[in-house]
Amino acid sequence: MITKEQISQTVQRNSESNLERFFYDNVAVRNFAVATIFWGVAGMLVGLIAAIQMVLPEANMETAWLTFGRIRPLHTNAIIFAFVGNGMFAGIYYALPRLVKARMFSDVLTKIHFWGWQLIILSALITLPMGISSAKEYAELEWPIDIAIAAIWVVFGVNMIMTLIKRRERHLYVAIWFFIATFVTVAVLHIVNNLELPISFTKSYPIFAGVQDALVQWWYGHNAVAFFLTTPYLGLMYYFVPKAANRPVYSYRLSIIHFWSLIFIYIWAGPHHLLYTALPDWAQSLGTVFSVMLIAPSWGGMLNGLLTLRGAWDTVRTSPVLKFFVVAITAYGMATFEGPMMSFKSVNAISHYTDWTIAHVHVGGLGWNGFFTFGMLYWLIPRLYKRELFSTKLANTHFWIGTLGILFYTIPLYWAGWTQSLMWKEFTEAGFLKYPNFLETVVQILPMYKLRVLGGTLYLTGALMMAYNIFMTIKKGSLQAEEEASAPALTGDGGRIQRWHEWIERRPIQMTIWSIVAISIGGLVEFLPTYLVKSNVPTIASVQPYTPLELQGRDIYLREGCYVCHSQMVRPFRSETERYGEYSKSGEFIYDRPFQWGSKRTGPDLHRIGVNNPNAAWHYRHMMDPTLVSPGSIMPPYPWLLENDLDKTTTASKIEAMQKLGVPYAEGYAAKANDDLEEQAASIVAELKGDDIEASKDKEIIALIAYLKRLGTDVGKSDNVPSK
Repeated sequence: MITKEQISQTVQRNSESNLERFFYDNVAVRNFAVATIFWGVAGMLVGLIAAIQMVLPEANMETAWLTFGRIRPLHTNAIIFAFVGNGMFAGIYYALPRLVKARMFSDVLTKIHFWGWQLIILSALITLPMGISSAKEYAELEWPIDIAIAAIWVVFGVNMIMTLIKRRERHLYVAIWFFIATFVTVAVLHIVNNLELPISFTKSYPIFAGVQDALVQWWYGHNAVAFFLTTPYLGLMYYFVPKAANRPVYSYRLSIIHFWSLIFIYIWAGPHHLLYTALPDWAQSLGTVFSVMLIAPSWGGMLNGLLTLRGAWDTVRTSPVLKFFVVAITAYGMATFEGPMMSFKSVNAISHYTDWTIAHVHVGGLGWNGFFTFGMLYWLIPRLYKRELFSTKLANTHFWIGTLGILFYTIPLYWAGWTQSLMWKEFTEAGFLKYPNFLETVVQILPMYKLRVLGGTLYLTGALMMAYNIFMTIKKGSLQAEEEASAPALTGDGGRIQRWHEWIERRPIQMTIWSIVAISIGGLVEFLPTYLVKSNVPTIASVQPYTPLELQGRDIYLREGCYVCHSQMVRPFRSETERYGEYSKSGEFIYDRPFQWGSKRTGPDLHRIGVNNPNAAWHYRHMMDPTLVSPGSIMPPYPWLLENDLDKTTTASKIEAMQKLGVPYAEGYAAKANDDLEEQAASIVAELKGDDIEASKDKEIIALIAYLKRLGTDVGKSDNVPSK
């Protein structure tokens, strides 16, 4: 064990010569690597439980915190921010110091980063099952945690930038460019998408509403994939693949084109998640055009990664590390080809809201991020512990089981997606929907959902094998906590620049600034007109703010995560207007904070549910036990809504918050809002009594029914409804 005093003496002894000796901190790398494995297994297990509930809804044991709508956000957050996030940090804390020949700037900042990030994950683990959620996909955590994320992210960024400033290697290798772009872009995305007004310690409303909120959310959502799941891993690819293959990167020029075109184009593509919605057409077209352009840099990166293995393909047969890397890079190429194809309107009309999207996401998640993380850990841990991997045979077994897991997961979901879309759109010869009952299209794909459970089980089994293999490697080895290295000090200006682009590749601050410029242009071009040009969101006079009871009911809808299975966006297709009614207009959502258009329809769209099914008794029985009114339904029961008392103490603060955000409630209305709430609740209770249901007006179910009965009804009260 090397002490700090010995480190100091070594540095001092060698400072007299030009060659400086220093030490890499492997403890931080080890900690992030172990956290990656732990949270990865946990996140996959939660995902498997969620998948089981899709075919066996009673698996939630009628427990609120275990219900699909609450654990699905837990699964996505755990995989993205805990598994991939810790994997990314493990790789960066190993690669960055070695690329710049310097220890990380501050051990204290490194520890704050590690423990702060784990506490954030723990807070998500506690709050999301409790229903404390802002109900925006991949950004569900509430405002105190959002602030903590921003603070810890800044700690990480400062540590990284300051390390670059005190480096001993003048040129910044391509991997570092991707790390810098990741830091600045995720900071911008996180802050803008989480601008919200707190109501209490556990509740807030976003400052954006309706169409604007949708644009911001999917600008964030798409680019969270781009700059949290993609760019840092591309940086790791440029470091670890050449190391594992013992080959230089295939093309430095290609990496330059890859980096700058990728970060500039990616930021424009978010609106392709909102095709055929109430988003202005010009924004949808921009999203499509830039999504198609995105193929070029994405495939440039994929080819650069695979061609780096030239001359080393024979070792792929025997090296589990290279096997994982090859499949990961191939999955990246598949996902980045499929994504632009899905942004074509004709393809999107088939794929959106179906399980095709889920399959597409998991090609990236299981293949690209998962397999690359596994390969990196198999390469990294033996080097930290100065011994061979405990079992290469077990790692190879993990590879094949994981590959089978990906296939059994994604292929059935592609099949399910096509089946759903075709059944939703099929008409009889007489011109009627062939499957008017949405449940028929759900029951049809249950066999595919069962195969998905098999695929998830195989993938999780492989991850457990890796955990055992890594544990045994660690147990039989000894961590080299402080790894000695040496390099000459950085002096002078480095001489004449040989190529024009070297100017920025030697300057971390300028690289950071120009990265910010590159990622800001697309967002500004899309955002500013949407907010400043009123014709983008035509108003509808009959659209009024939610009543206090409806507002409370909407917050219960958000808490239960209904948006993960139900959309609120009727698209302008004949198949949808026949099934749901009038297509959705942008002016109908001006009081929706957050918007609830959704991204997947496991159940039917609910935007016109207030028109199509205003019966309070039906909703009451449906929430008590969905199979009472929809035999065969896979929706879980929500009996606690019939038992929980509605918290009316928050009504006034919610009304006041909405007023601050511009919702036109009358002056002083907050003080008497509960009077109106009681009156409306009493009317619903009376309606239920007419159907032989005895209910108390103080229960949460009454508020939820009020919200559902209101949905989509405003537009029918006006004779002057705009076409968009």
